[in-house]
Amino acid sequence: MKFRRILTILILILVVYFSTTFIMKNYIFPYKYSTYIEKYSEEFNVDPYLVLAMIKAESNFNNKAESKKGAKGLMQIMDSTGEWAAKELGINYFLPSMLFDEDLNIRMGCWYLANLEEEFGDIDLVIAAYNGGSGNVNKWLNDEDFSSDGEKLDYIPFNETKKYVDKVKVYYNIYKYLYEK
Repeated sequence: MKFRRILTILILILVVYFSTTFIMKNYIFPYKYSTYIEKYSEEFNVDPYLVLAMIKAESNFNNKAESKKGAKGLMQIMDSTGEWAAKELGINYFLPSMLFDEDLNIRMGCWYLANLEEEFGDIDLVIAAYNGGSGNVNKWLNDEDFSSDGEKLDYIPFNETKKYVDKVKVYYNIYKYLYEK
């Protein structure tokens, strides 16, 4: 009788665990657009889990998302960034509406992340720069009120950027946990 009860509890725990993982992977933290994410994260040498976390934070996988400031698509790319990325990527004809294309948006987002990683190296700085701009991050790094060593931020003066960094890092760790092989 006791064995049957323990077995029932173990089975229940396993069912809850696997159903929770299924729900997390398929509904809350999906790995959508995997073909594009894998292709461009490899091409630009960026962490695909960071790309997933950014997409989750930026648009929640809505390829038609547009912010009040005009950022577009999955990775919420501004028109000016899209124009710059298009030139750098050898795209001769660019219209802001092209940022709603999943393939192009993820390609540009991964390219931009690679640029930020090259500039800053540190994941917190990369995420902060993606949201608050690299000019602001450089300014903060050079200000003793925000950075004691000029290499890491002790304080992010933009509340929106601070919350964004925290959110993306949480999402990043969840994606790594759920999908890392």
